[in-house]
Amino acid sequence: MAQDISWQIKTFTELTTDELYDLLKLRVDVFVVEQACYYPELDGLDRHPETLHLYCYQQNEMTSYLRILAKGVAYPTHPAIGRVVVAESARGTGLGHQLIEKALDLCKQRFAQQAIKISAQQHLEKFYLQHGFETCSAMYLEDGIPHISMVQAIA
Repeated sequence: MAQDISWQIKTFTELTTDELYDLLKLRVDVFVVEQACYYPELDGLDRHPETLHLYCYQQNEMTSYLRILAKGVAYPTHPAIGRVVVAESARGTGLGHQLIEKALDLCKQRFAQQAIKISAQQHLEKFYLQHGFETCSAMYLEDGIPHISMVQAIA
């Protein structure tokens, strides 16, 4: 991808008002509107002091985002990656792979020797398998969408 990508990693209190608006808009545009899934998007985990928000801008548009949650925030025994999203305009460019690679590098630094857990939409299983995740549950419905639990050991 030839476009300049500006990556950011921030805690909730470090986010600007515009960044917070942009990340919430991206998540709602994809998870609520595009996927027609009506659920409580604002779950309180964004504000947790240990939550990290990883995102990028391209040409002044937030095009990808995820959050990293410390052990005990989403899962009692694992750190987690969640709310992984790529704007429709940036799909198919490899940006999702870059986003996950950056998140896993960050997890490796912050949570050495801890397995990372995700709740993945089932249709994205092959995507996450490419990044070393392994499926560790049967399919379950989360907000009406088929999901699976996956874990990746960070060495």
